[in-house]
Amino acid sequence: MDNNEILKKLRIAFSMKDTDVQETLSKADMNLSKTEINALFRKRGQRNFVPCGDQILRRFLDGIIKNERD
Repeated sequence: MDNNEILKKLRIAFSMKDTDVQETLSKADMNLSKTEINALFRKRGQRNFVPCGDQILRRFLDGIIKNERD
């Protein structure tokens, strides 16, 4: 399982939309546009697919932690 799949599963588990993912990342000091976020959720091989790096996943997890603590 790669980082993109983990990100997708977390998004589903927390019932998040693209804007929620964007807000979660911004709480962890990472600003991505909606287009960049949508590219992370595409299937491998689709046009404009972008692999999710370790830093993006780590920041997303940090943002979830900050959301849950608030």
